[in-house]
This record gives sequence, structure tokens and C-alpha cells, in this order.
Amino acid sequence: MSLFPERITTLAQSVINHCQPRGFMVVTAESCTGGLISAALTDVAGSSAVVDRGLVTYTNQAKVELLGVQQEVLDSFGAVSRETALQMAAGALMRSRAQISVAVTGIAGPGGGSAEKPVGLVHLAARSKDGRLLHLEMRYGDLGRDGIRLATVETALEMILELAGS
Repeated sequence: MSLFPERITTLAQSVINHCQPRGFMVVTAESCTGGLISAALTDVAGSSAVVDRGLVTYTNQAKVELLGVQQEVLDSFGAVSRETALQMAAGALMRSRAQISVAVTGIAGPGGGSAEKPVGLVHLAARSKDGRLLHLEMRYGDLGRDGIRLATVETALEMILELAGS
């Protein structure tokens, strides 16, 4: 039995099924999900052939130190921004053996939101070694902390599948 809802388990299995025969490895750079994307992937038997590493970079300092996010980007746009997500995805890819990275940064709540950046706002970025790049700005709404985090995991897995050529 999986720790995750069936939809996430199915998507994670699809990621493994699509990446493994192609020799693709995946790296995650997670803020608001706190490692749930990596956990969903590693919940699948055979994931060791696909998951290179997962980086939980919850603080701005961790984003700078582990992913190379520029402090100027954080100062100008904030941690929850397109610019930060893109730099997280690029940094994760550069600092791993993976061919595909996915990065997420958002506001899972229940507090911390504002009119400009409400609870449920998540920026996701995925990047491949061959230069393809995806970005999504999701406004999930106030689904509750768990709901926002699980919705983010689902979207992130879909983005990995898109880059894996599903």
C-alpha cells in the first residue's frame, strides 16, 4: 500500500516506467513539498534506477548554497517566483547526474500568503539536459496544506513525464 493517493502513485510509476528504459535520471529541488516528490518516486519499486537525488531547500539560504540561486533573484522576486523556480531547476540539474530536474516553491499555508502571493500559489519548473524548459504558475487555492502539497506533487510528476517524452 502506498503512502500517496492512487493518482500520484500511478504518475510516479509512469515516471519510472518512462525514464528507466531511456536511461534518464531525475533530481528534485523542493521547497513547499519538503521532499514529497522524491518520496512519491522512491515509493515505487525500481526507482533507484531513476532517482538520482532530492534536495529539500526550504530556506533561502539553502536555495543559495545547495542550488546556486542568486541572492539578487531572491531579493528582487522572492522565494515564491518564476525566477527562483527556474534557478532552482537549473541548479539541481547542474549539481546532479540527472537528465531531468523539477523544482517547486510555493505557499502551502495555512498562513504566509498575501494578496499578491496567496496561499496555494506554487511555481514549478522542470528542465532537461537537452535544454527543454517548463514553467507553471499554479494557483491551487486554499486546499489546505496537505491538499496544496499533494496537488504540487501531482503537477511536478506530470512535468517530469512531459520532459521524459511520455
